[in-house]
Amino acid sequence: MTDEFVKVGNGYQKQDENGNMIAEITYVPAGEDKVIADHTFVDPSLRGQGMAEKILDHMVGEMRKEGKKIIPLCPYVVTQFKRKPEKYGNIAAKR
Repeated sequence: MTDEFVKVGNGYQKQDENGNMIAEITYVPAGEDKVIADHTFVDPSLRGQGMAEKILDHMVGEMRKEGKKIIPLCPYVVTQFKRKPEKYGNIAAKR
């Protein structure tokens, strides 16, 4: 299983070999230069494998390319941004 993520609407998904969503992170646009990270989901079969952080990192990379900051709202993203300021501090939007 690869860690390829597909853009679906306002978010990114990891899908299994049958096209079923098994991990997801979503956001809501908040003006021209910000998004609100509002939801993260990882299927129980993938938990404990770092998948939530991988999909968050994918979204962070895409937002950096677009020159956007992220307002963390999803509890997982809030926790990661607080826990790893050296990794996410420069992408976190001030509220």
